[in-house]
Amino acid sequence: MDHRAELSGFLRSRRARLRPADVGLRPHGSGRRVPGLRREELAVTAGVSIAHYTRLEQGRGDNVSDQVLDAVAAALRLDGDERAHLHRIARRPPRCEPTVPEVPPGTRHLLDSFTLTPALVLGRHTQVLGWNALAGAVFGDFASIPVRRRTVTHLLFGEHRALYGAGWEAAAVRHTAHLRVLFGRHLTDPGLSLHIADLLEHSPDFERLWTAHQVARARSAVHVLHHPVVGELTLHHEVTALPDGPACCGLDLYAAEPGSTSERALRALAGDLDAR
Repeated sequence: MDHRAELSGFLRSRRARLRPADVGLRPHGSGRRVPGLRREELAVTAGVSIAHYTRLEQGRGDNVSDQVLDAVAAALRLDGDERAHLHRIARRPPRCEPTVPEVPPGTRHLLDSFTLTPALVLGRHTQVLGWNALAGAVFGDFASIPVRRRTVTHLLFGEHRALYGAGWEAAAVRHTAHLRVLFGRHLTDPGLSLHIADLLEHSPDFERLWTAHQVARARSAVHVLHHPVVGELTLHHEVTALPDGPACCGLDLYAAEPGSTSERALRALAGDLDAR
């Protein structure tokens, strides 16, 4: 996986989702061999030469100006996350320095302070680097999972499918789109590339969603989980970036609405932990 292949695949996928009418063009001819806009139609819409756009779609974007990238982004109707992704993957990425996936003591204390909030610390490729006791009670015993598979992605496309129930597809789409953002940020991280390659090899569902090239940063979401002990849990998921932590990328927090049955369920799980 390199930035040239990512750039080429991303541009082709975005071009394929548009039709001439979407950008104010009249289709030429009835036999279109490929879905979406042709390269020349996209180039005309962006106001760049077909040769210039073709080089870009072939993954040769190192010398392309920001103005051209912005023009292509506008022609492709990219949103803010997609536009930022295009700018990142069009350039030769900087080398990712090796990092030790270790949670700082202060962050561990913060995790443990959330007594009614399941909390996780995640790494660059969604590794679960740290968790509090309530997160283990909700999502399972992380310590028993082999380190290589102790990632949100592996769990979502594996053991946690039943936990999400009917909401699994939406959660998987959101997560895969966020993983694409991480991939664009850390293109030269070998651990991230191996993580994606492993999932592509072993999960047809992940391959289906990954090849769609959806790009979206993780934002607030509501998950309805089906817990084997306390039943249905409706949890608000918030993602917080951790500053100055090259190995620890984010803090994932899950909160129940005050006074709700889900909050009472979390209190019951927390009480069970205190009783042990």
